[in-house]
Amino acid sequence: MPSSSSVTVTSKCTVYPNQKSTIKSLKLSVSDLPMLSCHYIQKGVLFHSPPYSINDLVNSLKQSLSVALTHFPALAGRFETDSDGYVHIVCNDAGADFIQAKAKHLSVDGVLPPNCDVPHCFKEFFTFDQTISYSGHDKPLAAVQVTELADGVFIGCTVNHSVTDGTSLWHFFNTFAEINKGAMKITKSPDFSRDTVFNSSAVLKVPEGGPKITFSGNEPLRERIFHFTRESILKLKSRANNNSSFSQIAEIYGKSLNDNRNLTPRSRFEISSFQSLSAQLWRSVTRVRNLDPSKPTTFRMAVNCRHRLEPKLDSHYFGNAIQSIPTIATVGDLLSHDLRWGADLLHNNVVAHDSDTVRRGVEDWESAPRLFPLGNFDGASITMGSSPRFPMYNNDFGWGLPLAVRSGRANKFDGKISAFPGREGNGSVDLEVVLAPETMAGLELDGEFMQYVTVV
Repeated sequence: MPSSSSVTVTSKCTVYPNQKSTIKSLKLSVSDLPMLSCHYIQKGVLFHSPPYSINDLVNSLKQSLSVALTHFPALAGRFETDSDGYVHIVCNDAGADFIQAKAKHLSVDGVLPPNCDVPHCFKEFFTFDQTISYSGHDKPLAAVQVTELADGVFIGCTVNHSVTDGTSLWHFFNTFAEINKGAMKITKSPDFSRDTVFNSSAVLKVPEGGPKITFSGNEPLRERIFHFTRESILKLKSRANNNSSFSQIAEIYGKSLNDNRNLTPRSRFEISSFQSLSAQLWRSVTRVRNLDPSKPTTFRMAVNCRHRLEPKLDSHYFGNAIQSIPTIATVGDLLSHDLRWGADLLHNNVVAHDSDTVRRGVEDWESAPRLFPLGNFDGASITMGSSPRFPMYNNDFGWGLPLAVRSGRANKFDGKISAFPGREGNGSVDLEVVLAPETMAGLELDGEFMQYVTVV
């Protein structure tokens, strides 16, 4: 396993947009403001080494980042709180950080060990470690770190969580990559409109000295990537649907499929692949936690609201457009029933989260503006983030597709799960699972869960 103190920073600079922003400022929305107490998002991609020098790569990436920031001027700005208490992104072209680092004693195979915990070195492949999003008042809102390995390179992107959700992050990341690959025109421009249901006159009162994260961040944790092939997930789906014949039908699936997009009558009743996988994880983690049967357990899932609203938001609306759906059951009920029972709870909650529900969520927040309570406060919760529908493996910077997607230390606690697409595509899924050490050890021995896991 790679050692923990393994990365040397060799240079750092600020990259500025290559054109001045035409946008002056963007007010943070009802969906942006709660994230001020969350860490910056840290996501990155691992590649084999490019067929040219690291210096040539770094120069190319800096130029490409400069162009990308012109299309995404919010990421080159800073926060400002006005006299009325509203927080704005001032698009002042202040730039983003660019860090060059090296860890040439590490190899691609060494940082991707099969059937093991995620090596600690990935935490060092990102900057702004454990930085709170409120810090965007005096820190850059985005940063890129390029870390050279013996036979590979890792490109890590860190962005302020009050500026972007996962959809907007990967839109930026994909654009950055296609510019570096030589695109003269980007595939899709971001939509910076703010005349949406999320635009509000409500003011979030920030604690003296700024917000703090709502979880300790210091508890011992283990982190693993569990891989599920298309075939394994379809078996889970078939089981969750009580082996109904229609559940054998192949689908293009992921969390956004759960997000009510173009639902047919069948999909309103059919438990989806991702709901089936989520229910199995919920059952197995809850079982190995050895909780009292009467204790409530919560599975919390972040959902994209862009297409849920009527009228719909632009699919490339830039910012946060997410809400959290909690599904609650007692431990005894969840474990005494079959997989379908828990999957049905998740399914019904997701399908019910329509435009009216989104608007009620906005109104509820406006009645009592508050920061998002991220964490596992009762020891019985699971929080699912990210999505296997995000185009993570579309990040071709010019010499091939990524070998792996990994994240940093940000926003991790016992029960935090992130869903990634599998590298082979075709409906495969990787779950990045963060658990207390004793819970992870139990999950690794849980036959009901592990029978669906494939070692890659």
